[in-house]
Amino acid sequence: MEPLLQLDGNIVSWLNQGIGRSLILDRAAYVLVSDYFVPLAMCFWTLALWFSGPNPLERQRNQRAVLAAAISLGLANLAILVLNQYLFRARPFTLYELSNLLYLPTDSSFPSNPAAIAFAMAAAVWLSNRRAALMLFGLAGLWGLVRIYSGLFYPSDVLAGGLIGVGVAYLVVLGMRRIEPVPTWVLAGARFLHLA
Repeated sequence: MEPLLQLDGNIVSWLNQGIGRSLILDRAAYVLVSDYFVPLAMCFWTLALWFSGPNPLERQRNQRAVLAAAISLGLANLAILVLNQYLFRARPFTLYELSNLLYLPTDSSFPSNPAAIAFAMAAAVWLSNRRAALMLFGLAGLWGLVRIYSGLFYPSDVLAGGLIGVGVAYLVVLGMRRIEPVPTWVLAGARFLHLA
């Protein structure tokens, strides 16, 4: 276990050396590492997906994917909240001399909540619409990488969070199939309210 922890720290330290070398890269990383840019981009992407589709059947499939993504996001967040009650790992910036682009959070870095929610959304959409999910996976991966780069997480934190998110999404999609016709009723209600 010790070699893995050492490797984690070495990767963070190596990536973090890039901060301060390029103003353009630092500004891009500052935008991407925030708690707002990537989540909002993912939300806008799924909102566009909600209303897209060349025919009613495709639109309904996309809406099921967005519904699964929203449920997955909430349950992945809940899973991390519960895990953080039992697992604590100090953030990399507390153990290594690192440059930081963002505020310094005090909660556990393991597993990564941003990775869990981002990969949960991406995986839920992937299980229904792979093409639309590519952008979400790209954003999720970029968000995780930039958070490692800025010293907020270790690579294993992001990997564990991503795996939790994907697992939660898979279970949500399976669960939605099992409780059918409830998702159909939810979508019918959204259509009745002119939300779909």
